[in-house]
This record gives sequence, C-alpha cells and structure tokens, in this order.
Amino acid sequence: MKTIYTGLVGDIGGTNARLAVVDSTGRIRNPKTYPAAEYGSLTEVIGEYLETTVGRQKVHTAAIAVAGPVVDGEIEFTNLDWRISEGELIGTFEFHSAKLINDFAAQALAAPVLDPDDLKIIGPAMRGAEGAPILVLGAGTGFGVSMVVRTDRGDIAVPCEGGHAGFAPYDGVEAAIWASLRRTYGRVSIERILSGPGLYALYRGLADVRGVPAELKDEKEVLAAGQKGGDLLAEETLDRFCEILGSTAGDIALTCGARGGVYVSGGIAPRLADRLSSGGFRRRFEDKGRLSDYTRDIPTYLIVHPYAALVGAARVLEQLEGSPL
Repeated sequence: MKTIYTGLVGDIGGTNARLAVVDSTGRIRNPKTYPAAEYGSLTEVIGEYLETTVGRQKVHTAAIAVAGPVVDGEIEFTNLDWRISEGELIGTFEFHSAKLINDFAAQALAAPVLDPDDLKIIGPAMRGAEGAPILVLGAGTGFGVSMVVRTDRGDIAVPCEGGHAGFAPYDGVEAAIWASLRRTYGRVSIERILSGPGLYALYRGLADVRGVPAELKDEKEVLAAGQKGGDLLAEETLDRFCEILGSTAGDIALTCGARGGVYVSGGIAPRLADRLSSGGFRRRFEDKGRLSDYTRDIPTYLIVHPYAALVGAARVLEQLEGSPL
C-alpha cells in the first residue's frame, strides 16, 4: 500500500537543513540532512528533497522551523545568506498552507511530547510544576531560546531572541574573560560565548586571562582536545562552558517562570552530556541567591532526540490542518 504524505517539516539552522515528511498518521518519515552552505537558497534544498523523496506526489502543507526571528511570515536567516517567506513557499511548491516558526519555538513545542528515552535528566529527578511554562534553550551555530505556555486550548510557543541578551559574568575569571572579549568584539552577548564560534571565543578569552597561548585552531579542536584529556586549557574551557550554560539557563528560567522544566538542546550539549551531568551546570543553575529555592525545584533535561524540532514542526502541521495541538 502506497504511503500518503500529508506535509513537509523542516529544521533549518546555520549549519544543517533537516527535512522530513509526515504521513497520514502523523508519523515523521524519511528525515534527511543537508549541509546548508552547499545550497544557494532554502527552496533549492526543499526542491531537491521533495524530488528525491516523494517524487510526483503532492505534499499540501509545510511547517518549517528556522534559525532566527520570523517577522510577518518571513525570515532573513541570522547565520545564512538566505531569505524566505511563507508566500514564496506556497507559490513555489503549490502548498495549500505553509508556516515558518522559530527553530527553538519548534523545539519548545516538542518538549512536552518527547518520550523519556528522548531525554537525559540533568541533576535530580523530579517533576515540573503541572501547567507551568516550559523553557528550551541551547547552543549550536548560535544560541536559541523559546518557551511554551500551557493553556486549555493547547500549547503556545513563544519565540525569543534571548541569545542576544548580554552575558553576565559569575566570578572574577568570567569578568576577566568578558573584558578580554569586549576588547575584541565590543558588546558581549550570551551567544558570543554559548555557541560553536563562542566556544572558541571562550577558549581564546580564557587563554588571555591565564596568560597562555591559544594553540588550538577552532571549536572542533577545542571539543576534541577537551574530551580527550591532557589539554588543561581545553578542559577548563569545556567545564566553564557548561557552567556558564547552567547560569544562563537559571537566569532565563527565572525570567520566564519556567517551573515546568528547562530543556537543553542544540548541537553542542549532547557532546558534553557527561560534563553537564557532573555537577557544574546544575550548581550554577540553582545558585540564584534569594531565589535559589525557586530554581532548585525546576527539573532540567538534555534533549537527545535527533529531530526534536521536526517533532515540534509536526505539531504545527496539526494546527494548520485543523487538528487540535
């Protein structure tokens, strides 16, 4: 029996474009990943995917998660020289409807419906406050933030640009790193440190503070050397990265009232799963002075599902098709 595909879902980041189709049962099928830098536009990637996956079969709806703010149904990508609108998607591929959604808003929609096997608990095992907002954040090419508000009519994703808020140093070392980065870049945002390029900026800033040479060439070498062991500066960089991520997650959880739980995703965190679980992340997450009791009661998780944003985009498809979220 021929499979009927009802919609297209996507997760388009600064490095990779992930696409899949959704069948009539709501199941995500045929996920594929494309290196974004090798394509001139999103429509080029989608066209190739549809041609090689569904052929002549028409797909009627699309929900695409994108890295950056969606304004009036249009996105100009933060870390790609691409621009796309919902109208262009409809016109190019003859969709009945199309929706662009921030990629972390899609991750946030996925968080409440992920299976336990799709999550790794960071810190103590506990339940979030029922019906309270949920926060998803993470580092990849950039730093994404979104929250989900739970309502009687369904979950509502609230996209944010929290990664561009200012970085707040926790101690003297981080204050010195901030000063070093400010001399190089000017304003120091969260994303300046909590991202792939930010990991390398943190490494160089820490080298400056310690008065030692920064011998590694990029964030990939820092990750590899820090995980292998033997390079004290790379190891300290990874430890400090996880601690800063914990502080930032706790700060944003306070801002959003995310007592339903905080979920960490992105391309970097899964590679640092053991370090995230070792204590520094959770210690800094909870250390909020007079509000430490508040953050201490918030569960934290690492999302290990490889296509969480596609799961969230599939929930958006349900809405476009008139089904309840």
